Amino acid sequence: MVLDADAARLDGKVAVVTGGGAGIGRGIANGLRVFGAEVAIWERDPDTSAAAAAEVDGLSVPTDVRDGGQVDAALAATVERLGTVDILVNNAGGVFVAPFLETSENGFDALYRANLKHVLLCTKAVAGHMVENGHGGTVVNITSIEGVRAAPLYAAYAAAKAGVINLTKTLALELAPYDIRVNAIAPDITITESLLALTPSGAGDRIGLTVPLGRPGHVDECAGAAVFLASGLSSYVTGHTLHVDGGTAASMGWYHHPEDGHYVYGPS
Repeated sequence: MVLDADAARLDGKVAVVTGGGAGIGRGIANGLRVFGAEVAIWERDPDTSAAAAAEVDGLSVPTDVRDGGQVDAALAATVERLGTVDILVNNAGGVFVAPFLETSENGFDALYRANLKHVLLCTKAVAGHMVENGHGGTVVNITSIEGVRAAPLYAAYAAAKAGVINLTKTLALELAPYDIRVNAIAPDITITESLLALTPSGAGDRIGLTVPLGRPGHVDECAGAAVFLASGLSSYVTGHTLHVDGGTAASMGWYHHPEDGHYVYGPS
């Protein structure tokens, strides 16, 4: 087998990106389109959904992916307009500060529904569609570095993201007989609208001290990983979580010293 440059191409493929109206999802939608895919944006905000779809000359399907009925309707609308779905990117998610002992049951439910339930619903619907049509496909789940490390004040969010990682491994095995590959991307500090909302004063220069590569990530860097996992370049990769984090998962507590940049263990 000789690797061909066309292995990266997604021409003739139909991709669904959930939560594709902004941030990492919007970046991934653009990346998939650059490599030839037809893209459907499943996003609950009709305005951002339409704007993102217009950027990629794609299909806007306003959808709350936390609701199974809406997911089924979105799939039907996508198939009707674009054809059989080949790629699913489960990107939708949400987070808020939630000290564990102060979080209500409704708060737990909201974080579960926003970060894990929709992955179950969308994957079941789209993978079932792939199996029914007998053509295989790829699923890319967007999780987080918080799924593999402690996250004080974000316990329920981190637990849901850890669930996405385990689900990725499990579904990789269950769906392999149908030629459906399932992988995940785990970003860390990536400049998005949501990050800026959590840090209204700005990310600041010191953010680079926590990242071995010395800077926050860009949504296009997650998009590159998504294109790899969605394309033939990764044809023998399944059940894997790819950390697109500038090295923070590897650092395990090592930081750049703020004065001279050398590595120190723990906060400085």
